[in-house]
Amino acid sequence: MAWTKYQLLLAAMMLITGSINTLSAKWADNFSASGCHGSASHTFSHPFLQAVGMFLGEFSCLAVFYILLCHDRRAPEPKMNAGQPFNPLLFLPPAVCDMLATSIMYVALNMTSASSFQMLRGAVIIFTGLLSVAFLNRRLVASQWAGILITILGLVVVGVADFASGQRDDTHKLNDVITGDLLIIMAQIIAAVQMVLEEKFVYKHDVHPLRAVGTEGLFGFIILTILLIPMFYIPVGDFSNNPRRVLEDALDAFCQIGNQPMIVLALLGNIISIAFFNFAGISVTKEISATTRMVLDSLRTVVIWVVSLAVGWEQFHGLQVLGFIILLAGTALYNGLHRPLVAKLPCCTAEESSSSSSERSRLLGTGDKEES
Repeated sequence: MAWTKYQLLLAAMMLITGSINTLSAKWADNFSASGCHGSASHTFSHPFLQAVGMFLGEFSCLAVFYILLCHDRRAPEPKMNAGQPFNPLLFLPPAVCDMLATSIMYVALNMTSASSFQMLRGAVIIFTGLLSVAFLNRRLVASQWAGILITILGLVVVGVADFASGQRDDTHKLNDVITGDLLIIMAQIIAAVQMVLEEKFVYKHDVHPLRAVGTEGLFGFIILTILLIPMFYIPVGDFSNNPRRVLEDALDAFCQIGNQPMIVLALLGNIISIAFFNFAGISVTKEISATTRMVLDSLRTVVIWVVSLAVGWEQFHGLQVLGFIILLAGTALYNGLHRPLVAKLPCCTAEESSSSSSERSRLLGTGDKEES
């Protein structure tokens, strides 16, 4: 069945805003400006402040939810399901996980390329699958285990590609690239814990996805904003790129923004895009399918890669192509995209089809964060 104009709009919105989210964050990282008290020009390296902006974007989904709810209640026949009453504190544990994972990923984005950053985020299916078996008593079918193993192979190839690129160009130091890649993998473990917590304690309460994303954004925004104060005084040495060598120097960030106003455009792009990306992703799952959402999420990796090459942020490396193809194959197997190809074969059982479809809906229908 052909897509409607509204479905095409949603798909385009998800692809474009998802790509803008990562690219705008990397764009901000590439700016250089002087900071407070006339300090020398240095790169805009403020991952925790950027994470605060991302949570502000997620928080805006809560405003969108109430606007849609009010509009729906004024209609002659309300159709929107607001969900059951719930305790908002249920969202606190997954919000803390989201905060940790997002902050770590923004730190990693300063160290590695935007394309590798996006590719390595595919590791989340490995840890989500394993944790769902351990804590949700879920059974993974053979194709899902195969998808996990293929994804691990893809991660190894991407890691080798980053190692080779770190030796051949000066965009990122080799040690930074390796550290950044490892941080991204670590963040995916935390993101997997977040997904398991959401499924076990939150989504059984039938909470509207926009409300869920917005509530987590509210908690993340408040907690991380408060944490910026002690971060201002925590020395971390060479791990930080700000002049005072502290974990986060928000005042330095605002001084840099004042000296280079274009940084504001990059930050606004990150905040606005994450809000529209979450809305579009949830809508694509509802209006089309979770499978389509996964395909579009993979396509934005290609967009990010092409744009990064076009603007000179990174160089072309053939191993990245191979790594991306392997990661895409692993993700496709895990989410059951192979099923239409083998649906007519005798070996394709109804049990595997049902299990794959259920798992795909759980993993892709929980709200995509730029991430998170």
